[in-house]
Amino acid sequence: MAETLLEAKKLNNFIGGDWVESNDSTEVINPANGETIVQVPLSDGSTVDKAVEVAKKAQKDWAKVPAPQRAEVMLEAGNLMKQRKERLARLLTMENGKVLEEARGEVQEGIDMAFYMAGEGRRLFGHTTPAELPNKFSMSQRCPVGVVGIITPWNFPIAIATWKSFPAIVAGNAVIWKPATETPIMAYELAKIFEDAGLPKGVLNVVYGKGSAVGDAMVHHGDIRVISFTGSDVTGRNIASECGKQLKKVSLEMGGKNAVIVMDDADLDLAAEGIIWSAYGTSGQRCTAASRVIVHEDVKERLEERILAGIEKLTIGDGLDETNKVGPIINKAGLEKIQKYIQIGKEEGAKLVAGGYVLEDGDFAKGHYFAPTLFTDAKPDMRIAQEEIFGPVLSLIPVKSFEEAIEVNNGVSYGLSSSIFTTDANRVFQAQRDLDTGIVYVNAGTTGAEIHLPFGGTKGTGNGHRDSGVQALDVFTEWKAVYVDYSGKLQRAQIDTE
Repeated sequence: MAETLLEAKKLNNFIGGDWVESNDSTEVINPANGETIVQVPLSDGSTVDKAVEVAKKAQKDWAKVPAPQRAEVMLEAGNLMKQRKERLARLLTMENGKVLEEARGEVQEGIDMAFYMAGEGRRLFGHTTPAELPNKFSMSQRCPVGVVGIITPWNFPIAIATWKSFPAIVAGNAVIWKPATETPIMAYELAKIFEDAGLPKGVLNVVYGKGSAVGDAMVHHGDIRVISFTGSDVTGRNIASECGKQLKKVSLEMGGKNAVIVMDDADLDLAAEGIIWSAYGTSGQRCTAASRVIVHEDVKERLEERILAGIEKLTIGDGLDETNKVGPIINKAGLEKIQKYIQIGKEEGAKLVAGGYVLEDGDFAKGHYFAPTLFTDAKPDMRIAQEEIFGPVLSLIPVKSFEEAIEVNNGVSYGLSSSIFTTDANRVFQAQRDLDTGIVYVNAGTTGAEIHLPFGGTKGTGNGHRDSGVQALDVFTEWKAVYVDYSGKLQRAQIDTE
């Protein structure tokens, strides 16, 4: 299948419009069946230096292209993605493991982002404002930062990349992109799409390699003025520290410990459906995945029964088989981490009522699969209710009131997404106000961000910046204030005002 869908057996870095070979490489493994898909380079800091050199030159010319013309390239890239959607989705499933239905949705997210940011090319609004002195004009405008570095994870290998690279490119920057080593194919395909769309050489560059080599070199390169990173909390904090020393802009998105609140007046069938999708879609490998259900004690047992019934209906296997609803875990290390938390949950006293084990029989033995798991009677301070597991593991936490539910939701170090199921309008508006997360859902699960809204969170989830939406432009632009004095004389602000 890989040979018919993927042109290359070995990927190369994309630098200055050329496909540049690397001496070292490693295998990309399909997590569903253990088969090798392609070889990917393991580059080093010298490759980053070369990419930055060509990006600096390309960016100066690209910034002078009128933004509406830059947007035309983005629009064409979106059209090409739309034409190639099915092929991209199948390749994504092969390298990432998520089921094909979800892969199609992820590619569509990239298409949506292309069209949205193409529209921003005719906006990129600044502001005009009255000056305090006569015969004087004042305004502000967005300007590109220069060369930006983006570091993307394996769980959404094309969507997150488009959230970051598309606004950067439309705003007039050049991009150095380090994709995850586990999922490099989407970067290859997106580079080819921009090549075909007519993006000038050097505006988008792809450098493959490990974070400790390529990522570290990007963070410390003096000519990369922005780092946009999605990944682990530990790595993100280190990046922030290093960028801070250089006064370099940094945008971080580092995960979540998301909860669905289910009140005693909720539609329990709808709640269970939303919870199943949020907890076990993408095998729980989403930063927006629901890993906690905060449920009113009066409906806890009835909700638990519905969730267990939903788990029983989940079909697990290779994502290219469209009868499957849950795919594999990305790799063996991911399985081992999940297993560790299952043991922790048991030792903490939570009751395991479903799953909790690696699937190893038959075709499962070829890949990395974990049974959808449910703990019940968990306590808010348990590690399984506090720490990000990144797998299909859900914990039910009973509470006595709406107020307690809000407190439990907010009592974690992350603040990405939250959800509440209720029919009480007053509670809806109180929850919107009081839930300490960057995203709030009402009567829906914790996943499913739309690209025209800002994506990101509070507290340990990030550092305040947002991916997607018009707010994404803030990361990749600087504000410039412009004053035009046509009075013909020297006028001093705050002094010559009387």
